[in-house]
Amino acid sequence: MPRAGRKFLICRIALAVVLAAGCGAARPSNYYQLTVPADSAPVANSNPLPITLLIGRLTAPALYREDQIVYSSGAENMGTYEYQKWSEPPTEMIAEVMLRQFRASGRYHGVYTLRSDIHGDFLLHGHLYDFKEVGGNPLVARVTMELELREIKTSAVVWTHFYTHDELANGKDVGAVVAALNKNVQQGIAEFRASLDQYFAEHPPAQPALKP
Repeated sequence: MPRAGRKFLICRIALAVVLAAGCGAARPSNYYQLTVPADSAPVANSNPLPITLLIGRLTAPALYREDQIVYSSGAENMGTYEYQKWSEPPTEMIAEVMLRQFRASGRYHGVYTLRSDIHGDFLLHGHLYDFKEVGGNPLVARVTMELELREIKTSAVVWTHFYTHDELANGKDVGAVVAALNKNVQQGIAEFRASLDQYFAEHPPAQPALKP
């Protein structure tokens, strides 16, 4: 074989080895999701509040509208894990957990998403400020969010509630942080539900008029 041909063949083999090594070194991504507690089966209620509640979208910074798991190592420094991801953006997962938990509570005549064709009486929506790992000793999972309840007929905001909490992670790995974030979200939604229950206890909605 001519010398130039041997050089070309050696280069091709070397390139193939490099590409093969690169492919073999690729790491698989791990995906996580928020869960609904096992005891969240629908509660039978013969006298629910006579309102239809719509669960709207959560606004959030760009990082929380993507699927990467966010960490912070200081007051301003933030980053994302390359191979550790959420199955859906946090804003969408939290809204889904809210929908299922408010619906399972049996407190309302109906609970639906804003995207549905159902006409609602109140819209529950809000903003997600923090949903991240906060580095340090100990390692914590921070959730900060605010919800507001808007009466659809008048467009008036009739209730707001702010929640923030750092949940201790039971370990140093991403799985432990995810578990702490999951627990933190459950606690936050339970607090929102209790606050809304108090609001409607103090401002009971009018019963629908009986048909003649």
